[in-house]
Amino acid sequence: MLSSLKSRTPKIAISGKSGCGNTTVSGLVARTLGFQVINYTFRNLARDRGMSFQELHTKAGQDPAWDRYLDAKQVELAGPGNCVLGSRLAIWILEDADLRVYLTASPDVRAERIRQREGGSLQEVLEATRIRDQEDHRRYQDLYTIDNNDYAFSDLIINTDGLLPGAIAGIISQALIEKLDLPSEDS
Repeated sequence: MLSSLKSRTPKIAISGKSGCGNTTVSGLVARTLGFQVINYTFRNLARDRGMSFQELHTKAGQDPAWDRYLDAKQVELAGPGNCVLGSRLAIWILEDADLRVYLTASPDVRAERIRQREGGSLQEVLEATRIRDQEDHRRYQDLYTIDNNDYAFSDLIINTDGLLPGAIAGIISQALIEKLDLPSEDS
């Protein structure tokens, strides 16, 4: 099955808002399928440019060139081979994706995941996440006329509340196998 996948060079795009599990799940799916994972985010770009995430996020809110650069870099990194692209806009920008997956989670679950990763009080993280969602929505609308609250075109929408990352990765891997009509490992 894995050799069948590698000969087809499929691409998976995984999107979702902060705290939905994009980074973790993208890595697990890539590892499971033997694909390259592309998860180049504002955090990576900020590190590469020697600035804090918040500083870059503020600059991106004022200058659309940052978003355009990041999105073009992600598509470039996806290249011609097998990959899993995990980003806020992956399902919209990776035009040749074979499988588009959108991950959701409740605001409380998202905030708790972010709090565990970055610290702070739950209430502060909830508010910061709400504001970030609004800012991101406005930016994507202004830059690309993308409504990131409209993901109904996705091949698969998964609410990650209460699901372990490995289970989510399994659902996505199986969906790709079924979509490409490949034999499963049970066959």
